[in-house]
Amino acid sequence: MKAVVISQFGGTDVLKIKEIERPVPAADEVLVKVYASGINPVDCIVREGGTDAMRPYLQLPLILGWDVSGIIEETGSLVTNFEKGDEVYGVPNFPGDGSYAEFVAAKANQFALKPKRISFIEASAVPLTGLVAANSIFDIANLQAGQRIFIQGASGSVGSFAVQFAKAKGAYVIGSGSTKNQEFLKELGADEIIDYNTQHFEDVLQDIDVVFEASSVRDNKERLKSVSVLKNGGIFISANVDFPFDDAVKKALESKNVKGEFLGMQTNHLAWLNNFTKWIEEGKVKITIGKVYPLEQVAEAQQEIGNGQIRGKLVLEVRK
Repeated sequence: MKAVVISQFGGTDVLKIKEIERPVPAADEVLVKVYASGINPVDCIVREGGTDAMRPYLQLPLILGWDVSGIIEETGSLVTNFEKGDEVYGVPNFPGDGSYAEFVAAKANQFALKPKRISFIEASAVPLTGLVAANSIFDIANLQAGQRIFIQGASGSVGSFAVQFAKAKGAYVIGSGSTKNQEFLKELGADEIIDYNTQHFEDVLQDIDVVFEASSVRDNKERLKSVSVLKNGGIFISANVDFPFDDAVKKALESKNVKGEFLGMQTNHLAWLNNFTKWIEEGKVKITIGKVYPLEQVAEAQQEIGNGQIRGKLVLEVRK
């Protein structure tokens, strides 16, 4: 099978398309015939050698990609919830052999049936960023109906799902984005929008239950502003696990009696994927695709995601 393999860490020049053996699923795994793979910033981080926390788990050579949609080709002996021919989407084993390949083998409980109303391309854009959003605002922040959540970076791939998931839960959603993304955030269902080009959110918001830092901006001075808009007992949660709180932020959290948390690993894969499928089928969640690349243009795709300022998900089309 064809796969994008890296044998050393570095720039996009280390991405090599090679012919390798097709994986064989273990007893609790499924073999998926890959149609599309989402592209995430973490793919670039791993390609470059990973963070301090990741590095001990990265073994070369490896295949990048942790978003996949495709068709079940084979099931392990212990798998009872899928059969050959099922259309699925999910997250391959991280940081094992990923989805930049024609086939991928991974734990069956990390997949769910693909929503029927969307394509393989659209489905591949959901799993990883969807899990980051859901794990953050629900599993960690315990967002409830009627609460007010402020989502920073609301037009990004994680933030746009967080907006829609929070609305599906019945929360009051405030999103921040650039001037050009105001209409887009309205379409996602945000109740209130902060234009960070013209407004200072710390001047207009107060008594917020949850602030979710889905933005890629890494600035502890901005975090101090976020803490200032939280209500007593609120929670600030960040998806930027590679950028720790400094002493000033820790002090501000303590003095205001609010929690500050980071999302570690994605959890509850199957439960959340089934929820995503339900919300998508009901029309409560829409998927925004930025651009689709063939497998052969993987280097260009990763260069594009490295540039930032992308609305929607970049996707590798592995087969038509």
